[in-house]
Amino acid sequence: MADVLKERKNQQYNDYVKKVTPTHNLWANMAKAFLVGGIICVIGQFILNYASNMGLDKETAGSWCSMLLVLISVILTGFNIYPKIAKFGGAGTLVPITGFANSVAAPAIEFQKEGQVFGIGCKIFTIAGPVILYGVFTSWVLGLIYYILRITGVVG
Repeated sequence: MADVLKERKNQQYNDYVKKVTPTHNLWANMAKAFLVGGIICVIGQFILNYASNMGLDKETAGSWCSMLLVLISVILTGFNIYPKIAKFGGAGTLVPITGFANSVAAPAIEFQKEGQVFGIGCKIFTIAGPVILYGVFTSWVLGLIYYILRITGVVG
């Protein structure tokens, strides 16, 4: 009798889990990510072309493009619009530079009520901090390897 009740309870639980677990359509998610990521890239290309047409060289136009995309992302994060775009577009919003800007700005905005030091200062790099840390560390290691290879004559 106890086994029957336990089995029934497990079945009810499994039915409940199946009911509340969201189902995802892989192809629809990929299409949304492609669409949103593509729109972000088109906006970036527009900024790049506009800056180039204003007489800026390629490197300066690229810098302006990056800065404006980060600014737009932070403003949209501040108005709680970027998270809605990210919910729809998934990885399409995470991959470009705008996703990184969002990951830095979101914790800072969320914890600003706790003050400049313990709120913004402590939480601003919660998500982006490891990315920055390992990015800098990896760059240092690869630079050291390149330096050693260059000294030994393996790389010219």
